[in-house]
Amino acid sequence: MVEIEHVIKAELGIHARPAGQLVKAVNGFQCSALIGNQKKMVDAKRIMGVMGLALKFGDTLTMTFDGPEEEDAARQMEVFLKENL
Repeated sequence: MVEIEHVIKAELGIHARPAGQLVKAVNGFQCSALIGNQKKMVDAKRIMGVMGLALKFGDTLTMTFDGPEEEDAARQMEVFLKENL
């Protein structure tokens, strides 16, 4: 299992467009992926769960990856988060 953390720097937080992009990116990997914070973790491959987190500017999100391709998924999602959120 691999875990990454990211502080959201996008002023609008995670809204529909970046949530859709995130889900699409995560679905490209053959591993399970969770996203959330200390209160709640959801399946990162499901857009309604990701949007339901209502993560905003300044919130810290955590992503965990488990299974085949977990290392690649973590590396690429870390880049995605820095560039988009």
